[in-house]
Amino acid sequence: MAGRVEGKVAFITGAARGQGRSHAIRLAEEGADIVAVDICHDYDPVHYGLATPDDLALTVKAVEETGRRIVAVEADVRDADALRAAADRGVAELGRLDIVCANAGICTAFPWNEVPGQVWQDIIDTNLTGVWNTMVAGATHLVAGGGGSIICTGSTASLKGLPFLAPYVAAKHGIVGIARSMANELGTKNVRVNVVVPAGVDTPMNERLDDLHRLVDENPELGAIYTNALDIRYLDPGDVSDTVLFLASDEAKYITGLVLTIDGGNTIR
Repeated sequence: MAGRVEGKVAFITGAARGQGRSHAIRLAEEGADIVAVDICHDYDPVHYGLATPDDLALTVKAVEETGRRIVAVEADVRDADALRAAADRGVAELGRLDIVCANAGICTAFPWNEVPGQVWQDIIDTNLTGVWNTMVAGATHLVAGGGGSIICTGSTASLKGLPFLAPYVAAKHGIVGIARSMANELGTKNVRVNVVVPAGVDTPMNERLDDLHRLVDENPELGAIYTNALDIRYLDPGDVSDTVLFLASDEAKYITGLVLTIDGGNTIR
């Protein structure tokens, strides 16, 4: 029985671990070959370690174990030229491109009056400009191939004013805007653009946001903003990957410009 994305190729940023690795494996299990991109080194202002080359190698191993092909590239989503080169390499080696997952992101927490300028810039450059760079690098190939699906990783911070995360909230709100704009521009080219909006996901990033947990504990009147309607604290990355798979597949062939919440009811509060 053919997989739901059989014969397609997916370009995924932030693929070395967390949601990105999960998306790569899930799409590969359903028949896609993968172009996996990650920066694989730390940012100085971010208070936790980012993925490593060893992490990216584990993604490669996991995808290959499904029987699918994978091209792994170390590249920074802030570098538009590097992303275009990664997409071009993936298409040259795998023959086509059908799915783009603009997933790479970073997060760190500060009160509004303590946000370092470099933190603001790094988060906007990675989480917003990096998504834009990914979309542009991939869309050229999707248009050339007759269509495809772009899926951006948003957050409840795309729809809510989460406290202590001002740069992150700004970037994630911005993703919704550029996705809707691109959905209109690319619709005539048979390219769909959607945003997935998960609540907190059980990934290394969330595990290490100690500063956010401390700030919420110190400001209990704001803590309820982070609670979900359903009795769940964190999603599993695979829960998000199932939604990415749906949006990547032909089952969603008429869905574009959608902001799809997978948030345990967080954004209805």
